[in-house]
Amino acid sequence: MSRESDAARTLRVRPYMVTGGRTRATADIALETMIHTSEDPVDRRLSTEEKKITKLCAEPLSVAEISAHMKLPLQVVKVLLSDLIDDGSVVTHAGVTDSGDRPDLALLERVLDGLQSL
Repeated sequence: MSRESDAARTLRVRPYMVTGGRTRATADIALETMIHTSEDPVDRRLSTEEKKITKLCAEPLSVAEISAHMKLPLQVVKVLLSDLIDDGSVVTHAGVTDSGDRPDLALLERVLDGLQSL
């Protein structure tokens, strides 16, 4: 099959449809925040994208890495993550910081390495 026929068969959904029309996350999630799937099961039905996030985050991933893996805009991923955080499906791990509010250099290097490996 040609690449065009594969693309034609793929359902294209606008980002705002993935988030139910919402454009803002309820949680303030930094780009470098590490996300990990919770060990407690969720009681609600997850969307396809939310299920994919919970599978991806079996091992901790940064918000930037999740966005890259899912090929979704960062803000869309943040909206989905805030829902998953609110219901306990995923947990966040804040990065270690130096003096002030600057992120740890080692953390930034790991995020960059992860993005480059995609």
